[in-house]
Amino acid sequence: MKVLANDGVSQSGIDALKNNGFEVITTKVAQEQLIDYINENQIDALLVRSATKVRKDLIDACPSLKLIGRGGVGMDNIDVDYAKEKGLHVINTPAASSASVAELVFGHLYGGVRSLYDANRNMPLEGESKFPQLKKAYAGGIELRGKTLGIIGIGRIGQETAKIALGVGMKVVAFDPFIEDVNIELSFYDGQKANFNIKTISKEEVLKQADFITVHVPAQKEYVLGKTEFEMMKKGVGVVNAARGGVIDEVALIEALDTEKVAFAGLDVFENEPKPAVKLLMHPKISLTPHIGAATGEAQDRIGVELADQITKLLK
Repeated sequence: MKVLANDGVSQSGIDALKNNGFEVITTKVAQEQLIDYINENQIDALLVRSATKVRKDLIDACPSLKLIGRGGVGMDNIDVDYAKEKGLHVINTPAASSASVAELVFGHLYGGVRSLYDANRNMPLEGESKFPQLKKAYAGGIELRGKTLGIIGIGRIGQETAKIALGVGMKVVAFDPFIEDVNIELSFYDGQKANFNIKTISKEEVLKQADFITVHVPAQKEYVLGKTEFEMMKKGVGVVNAARGGVIDEVALIEALDTEKVAFAGLDVFENEPKPAVKLLMHPKISLTPHIGAATGEAQDRIGVELADQITKLLK
């Protein structure tokens, strides 16, 4: 049986599939050529990340396909319900990249409170000629310890983010329409553990209480954070989105940054990927990464092995 990993898969995933008798193809096929390639090569399973789209036309045109797999969490690039109606298996790896995304959130948070994102832009240009001025400009940092982190969506990734926040010494408040409370277990290097119970509160209360806000929800029909929500927040709040583009109203975010309602933002995802709005890319108060939340070696190894295990169970 043939597996096409069109957006790539880790070597550990390739090895696991091959060990179970699958032929793994890692050729990157352009979207417009994908249907022909799948049919010509009689592909049984198609693995994608966020780049490749698997819509109704492809599903209808490729009768050899038995399984579609998404290396990661969100499956908004796949017509999931339609594929299942047509008898295809649709799988993903919701837990494999949670820790990696959570660590990136804190990369943006630490960079935000110490202005690292801006200092790293200006030091190469002016570090030699304006060192004292830059030192003064970036001298107003603050600590995360003792502050309140608001988490919108306390699922797997939200919980991993909460673990880091608790370890740092932050208070965590959370909103989730589907979860009343969660038990967060912190595991330390020497086998010791600590448990925290977090009861969710209203979205409005999270927005009012939080010094920093991070969003961990699937793609939505409407903005989760828009003009109304920004107005509820504390002045000087920091906001991070490593979930999905379109979760935050980017126009409202720019306005909130310009009025200093929001002190800084960290964005890993954008409404118009792969061409984010220039106003976001050029804004001096936004820390930017190009949708790399799950892009760690450890996460990709877990994703590859988990996909391989699921494919083997379903197709062998």
